[in-house]
Amino acid sequence: MKYLVIVGRIFFSLIFLMTLMGHFKQQTIDYVSSQGVPAASYLVPLSGIIASVGALSIILGYKAKAGAWLLIIFLIPVTFYMHAFWKETDPMKMQMQMANFMKNLSLIGAALLISYFGSGPLSIDKEKTAANQEK
Repeated sequence: MKYLVIVGRIFFSLIFLMTLMGHFKQQTIDYVSSQGVPAASYLVPLSGIIASVGALSIILGYKAKAGAWLLIIFLIPVTFYMHAFWKETDPMKMQMQMANFMKNLSLIGAALLISYFGSGPLSIDKEKTAANQEK
């Protein structure tokens, strides 16, 4: 059963790692800027770094609670700036943005759980604790 936790950590974190390179593309920065995000040329790459560090922290189980907070810091503004479905007039776009908004709320919920419970078994932090207890 302990392997389920690491698989869950990996699956949860993949979405943040898979989008990393997009945070450095001009096309992404231009789109984010068009959504009203100030200083997008700085904030978009920075947000990619924050999300990736948080995701890797959770996958490895190293300071996973802090990593979860990094993801929350990333997700809250992204959710409300980039997926503001209430601003859309086109019904199809509204539905897509609402789906992404709800997805992000779910990710925030999972990150909050990790920020409270930590990484669980098969993590660097647990291995360090076990090694220290043996001494």
